[in-house]
Amino acid sequence: MDADQATLKRLADVALAVVIGAIVVSVAAFDKDTAPVDYALIVTGSLALAAYRKAPRAVLAVTTAALGGHVLHAEPGLVAALPVMAAVHTAAQAGHRGVAAAAGGVFLGAWLATGVTSQATVEQTALLAGWFLCAVVTGLAGRNWQAYLRQTEQRALEAERTREEAALRRAGEERLRIARELHDSLTHSISIVKLQAGVAVHLARKRGEEIPPALLAIQEASGEAMRELRATLEVLRTDEPTGTPALLVERARAAGLAVDLTVTGNERPLTATVDRAAYRIVQEALTNAARHAGPAKVAVQLEYEERELTIRVDDDGTAEPSRPPSEGIGLTGMRERVTALGGTLHAAPRAEGGFSVRARVPLDLP
Repeated sequence: MDADQATLKRLADVALAVVIGAIVVSVAAFDKDTAPVDYALIVTGSLALAAYRKAPRAVLAVTTAALGGHVLHAEPGLVAALPVMAAVHTAAQAGHRGVAAAAGGVFLGAWLATGVTSQATVEQTALLAGWFLCAVVTGLAGRNWQAYLRQTEQRALEAERTREEAALRRAGEERLRIARELHDSLTHSISIVKLQAGVAVHLARKRGEEIPPALLAIQEASGEAMRELRATLEVLRTDEPTGTPALLVERARAAGLAVDLTVTGNERPLTATVDRAAYRIVQEALTNAARHAGPAKVAVQLEYEERELTIRVDDDGTAEPSRPPSEGIGLTGMRERVTALGGTLHAAPRAEGGFSVRARVPLDLP
């Protein structure tokens, strides 16, 4: 799905660049003085817009140079400024407002140079200046709007995570309360029944009397009830993860995080200790990515080796090696969990940008 969306965005960018180029070429075709070199400059500057998402500054430079050369050579109409205005808008939206304003100034200078003594040229230059200003302002407004949407999504994810944690905490507290009540009341009552039945059976055997079948049934049933109750109390008191790393990935995708899961090696059932550790590591890493990485892509990899399980969670977010984040409670708890199992944990920004969590946990744990 992510690949399909990226392809659709690229096709839309190419289509937009082609439409803008077609408009400028069509207008230039009505001018008999338009030379082949002018068409080449228009096509180059317009088609460069297709790459504005990856390299907005480079696109701005190419488009401004190409259309500026066209203006100086052919002295076209105002439509020739359309590709440059689009490049200025996209560069400002990408956060390069200074470069965008400078490029607009360069193009305006080229336009003014074609007829600096002409009143019409001066008026057109003033009009273009207003258009370029609007392009910069709308680009900045779009950037702020996108930032607002990302913050809103992050707050929604954080609120959802907080609600889930609060619900899990309340459920855990309720389980412990029920376990205490069962232990303090029901366990005591069943123990008394079992004890009294055992005493009655013992006295009957001592006196050589026949033991009533009902009494034996009571003794056996009370013993079975005690065993089942202890098992129930153990379940209630155990805070086990309710899911798998794959389920965590699905939940993160449903919440809007772009996550891919890769499993390599000989996948096999894990012991309870390792399974719990893997679940918590992936859970914490995805939580940190949702909170701090911004609109990033996350890759979760589980590698089953002969003696170890390697868990790796990488994102291409905003973390930088020059500004390592402080280790919070989540990472500290993750490190303590892995260290207690005899494993190793590496959590730090990646050289190419983003954050990486890599844990190695022994598989021969009980």
